[in-house]
Amino acid sequence: MRKIIFVTGNAHKVKEASNILLKLGITVEQNNCGYPELQEDELEKIAAYGAECAADHLGGEVMVDDSGLFIRALGGFPGPYSAYVFDTLGNERILKMMEGGTDRAAVFRCVIGYCRPGEKALLFSGEVEGEISLVGRGDAGFGYDPIFEVGGRTFGDMGDYEKNLLSHRYRALLKFARG
Repeated sequence: MRKIIFVTGNAHKVKEASNILLKLGITVEQNNCGYPELQEDELEKIAAYGAECAADHLGGEVMVDDSGLFIRALGGFPGPYSAYVFDTLGNERILKMMEGGTDRAAVFRCVIGYCRPGEKALLFSGEVEGEISLVGRGDAGFGYDPIFEVGGRTFGDMGDYEKNLLSHRYRALLKFARG
């Protein structure tokens, strides 16, 4: 079975990736060595830079994940700054910003950066379209899951198995595993 080092401090992402990739013959090992994260408007640039730095630092093949929630009515905000915005504002303030708005369209995007030492990163992206719910629902998942709705249900309403069949991370990891 193939093994990949997933460089992240986010245990929730590791759990999702492990559940998805194990079925595809890949085991995931977490390493939280850290890497300098670019402040960029594009997930691709952030993931590529992070993967290249982490691969060179660890001396082995690695993957990193940069994900974001892009809300159309907010001009794509919070986008690549999603983790910081979630930690700073949380879901309730995002919902407050959306109050009274009729355009609730949003896209969850994930870019997996894969790299070997001394090489350029390969990128695998996935996305899922949905809406921002009127209220937070469900206690499954993490982050924006309780306010991101697909087909009338939030990711927070779904169990891991159901979410992992349609999520942005699933789609990116599937491309990575087949790539």
